[in-house]
Amino acid sequence: NVEKQTGSLYSDWDLLPAKKIKDPSAKKPEDWDDKEYIPDPEDTKPAGYDDIPKEIPDTDAKKPEDWDDEEDGEWTAPTIPNPEYNGEWKPKKIKNPAYKGKWKAPMIDNPEFKDDPELYVFPKLKYVGVELWQVKSGSLFDNVLVSDDPEYAKKLAEETWGKHKDAEKAAFDEAEKKREEEESKDAPAESDAEEEAEDDDNEGDDSDNESKSEETKEAEETKEAEETDAAHDEL
Repeated sequence: NVEKQTGSLYSDWDLLPAKKIKDPSAKKPEDWDDKEYIPDPEDTKPAGYDDIPKEIPDTDAKKPEDWDDEEDGEWTAPTIPNPEYNGEWKPKKIKNPAYKGKWKAPMIDNPEFKDDPELYVFPKLKYVGVELWQVKSGSLFDNVLVSDDPEYAKKLAEETWGKHKDAEKAAFDEAEKKREEEESKDAPAESDAEEEAEDDDNEGDDSDNESKSEETKEAEETKEAEETDAAHDEL
């Protein structure tokens, strides 16, 4: 027996109120520092940082040849983003030595929680549902046991499922082998059918080519006869 998944009715389902809740009366202390990073107090702004313009004139721009200073005014080069501009200066961040972590309210016992030692008991249990997602049909589920006694479950599994699991696997493997053999037999027949269809298409193409050749030959003979008649008329 192998345990695939385990859980708790208390935490996985909302059958009962939570055992623990956050203390509603708790408040974060005033001296609690929850900032993980702070500005570096020793970091200083470089000299002339604020003098760097956001945009600069485009040195590659040229005044149009048809530009008339009297009519169009004095020409000025368009501006482009300054690659040296880095935006508003801000000091770099460093780890906060006084950081205490994110504050969380302490957990206390929930006064509304009342334990039920028989939470798992379902006296009239008749059905078991299995919720799963799969892409291949044919899965079967049997030998389902609901019990609170692991030793009894293990013993019963060995007496029932354990006796015939190898035979079931052998039967399944044999069925899969036969299925694969049948599929391999059908594959050549499908391949032959596809080849025949291709041959038919090729024959049709050859027939079309022959008919086109005959039509071309007739057209050339007709043209030659017309040219001969025209020559006789000129004579």
